[in-house]
Amino acid sequence: MKHNKKRNTGFIYESLVKELTKSIVNKDLSRKEDVVAILKEFFGADQLLTKELRLYNVLLETKNTHLGVAERLLQETKTAHKKLNEKEIFDTQSRVIAAINKSLGKGVWSNFVPNFKSMASVNSIFNPKTGVKQRVLFEQAAVDRMTEKVDAGNETLEPIDNIVYRSFIQKFNDKYSNLLQEQKEFLNKFITSFADEGFELSVYLNEEIQRLKESINKIIESKEEEPLIKERAQEVVKYLDSFRRREFTEKDLGKILKTQELVWELGTND
Repeated sequence: MKHNKKRNTGFIYESLVKELTKSIVNKDLSRKEDVVAILKEFFGADQLLTKELRLYNVLLETKNTHLGVAERLLQETKTAHKKLNEKEIFDTQSRVIAAINKSLGKGVWSNFVPNFKSMASVNSIFNPKTGVKQRVLFEQAAVDRMTEKVDAGNETLEPIDNIVYRSFIQKFNDKYSNLLQEQKEFLNKFITSFADEGFELSVYLNEEIQRLKESINKIIESKEEEPLIKERAQEVVKYLDSFRRREFTEKDLGKILKTQELVWELGTND
């Protein structure tokens, strides 16, 4: 069945997230800001495409559930999608397509999205123009995915956000192997914060900033005879303490990444 991926909200979002990751690891600040602006405009907490994306994710991310539950989820998701304004979705997609083409270029549409086939089937379920026979087949495939048994012994217990994360970051792991594990995790939380209103990012930062402060304070204690290093480390602690009085902003992204690298370097090199 021919499928227009530019009219697939799930694909649009994943392509933008992938583009954001590339701009971050390539240190292309201008492009990063362009991607963030589009994500905020069209995938903010209360935006129409965000509401549709959540319905996509119900059918794409639910695993290892009972048949009856899967069938109920399918029906409830279809009902919820019918309540969304089809014309408004089309018009909003047209605007985001135009914004992407203008600000980022048409190359975004060539981004590889591993679960695109499943996204296309979900899109067909929501599309009122899909034929009866095709719809039944796509719906059965969705139920099969949701009821598929996952081997608990081999299952990786990761947050749902990592499903999005894996689709683009693993492809670059070899090329960007110098990224620390904590930096990768931080990028994951930052990128997926657009879908959950920043909740996961806030929880992560609360723990990570405390870890960084404790590590730097230990460094300060060990560098008593090196006043310059001690002074610079104290400035970093003051920066981290500033989060008690304000929220995290995009400008903090690079600083946190550098702080993570600083802690690693000073902690592993005498």
